[in-house]
Amino acid sequence: MTPASGRAGVRSRPPGLLVLADGTTFEGEAIGVTAVGGPPVQSGELVFNTAMSGYQEIISDPSYAGQVIAFTYPHIGNYGVTAADDESRRPFCRGIVVRDLPGRPSSWRATGDLESYLTAAGIGGLTAVDTRRLTRHVREAGAMPCAFGVAGRAELLAAAAAEPGTEGQDLVAGVTTATPYEVAGGPLRVVAYDFGIKRSILSQLARIASVEVVPAGTQPGEVLARRPDGVFFSNGPGDPAALGHLVTVVRRFLGEVPVFGVCLGHQLLGAALGAETYKLPFGHHGANHPVRRLATGTVEVTSQNHGYAVRADSIAGAAISHINLNDQVVEGLACRDIPAFSVQYHPEAGPGPHDARYLFAEFARLMEAHR
Repeated sequence: MTPASGRAGVRSRPPGLLVLADGTTFEGEAIGVTAVGGPPVQSGELVFNTAMSGYQEIISDPSYAGQVIAFTYPHIGNYGVTAADDESRRPFCRGIVVRDLPGRPSSWRATGDLESYLTAAGIGGLTAVDTRRLTRHVREAGAMPCAFGVAGRAELLAAAAAEPGTEGQDLVAGVTTATPYEVAGGPLRVVAYDFGIKRSILSQLARIASVEVVPAGTQPGEVLARRPDGVFFSNGPGDPAALGHLVTVVRRFLGEVPVFGVCLGHQLLGAALGAETYKLPFGHHGANHPVRRLATGTVEVTSQNHGYAVRADSIAGAAISHINLNDQVVEGLACRDIPAFSVQYHPEAGPGPHDARYLFAEFARLMEAHR
């Protein structure tokens, strides 16, 4: 038993290790399926998220497919979980790493605890990890492959070295819906491409339109035959440079119908306009990133989750509409001659601030102007 296992609500957990591809090793205690006979070795690309709340929405965001999420906030799981906070049909992340996972949640909304949620979803991870040291290391060395589990260090290091990470990977195919479905809503009609779409995005779109969600592989001709008022390109995981087939899909709609892209959808719009994308050192993952809206000079506090970005000096056919004030990364595009725009961050902000939700109203106005 661990020294803490005698405290009320704290579970006895087997020891485990987190090993990064560069050999850096962290001790911890296994949680989720890692603690109950799941795979002794699991791997993925390690990234950190700085949000102080909203851990269930983060874990269930399909954009984390292929990744292990390290939370910088020390207490994760303290208010439990509820089905209302799920952003997708199941989590697609590879695992989580936390400093302290409370055994007893405290919230009137909670219908269960986070560790049971992880176990039921087949997700493992580690707690009791020095996440402050881990975050400082990733900030210096960058996001990198890792492995975690209850196996020995040598086995975990070999797994981390063999893990491809997200670069060059098409991860959209593993998260997109298999069949189209509809979400009833406002008077306009939108077709939303599911590259890993979040339920909170759909709830915001439904305020302005009835939404038909289609698989990532849906042909543009099928969508245009539906005569939608607009097309939405969603967030999603992986490297946009590996998604040339989706860039072709996005390009087909330009000039045909109003377009709005978010996160991966933004990157694909940029690529469809001829821009290049690149991998950020450790990505933007958090709920407090300041972004300047260039048209007004106002600053929005935004929710972000992406590891890739559009290269500013490669953009043609569009104006840069938003800039990240932390590192000057492009955060938005507005096409000059066609009805299309996009943002890198998450205007639905689940979790996060609501400063950017006006963008859904902007999409509605663009569609109404081109009906």
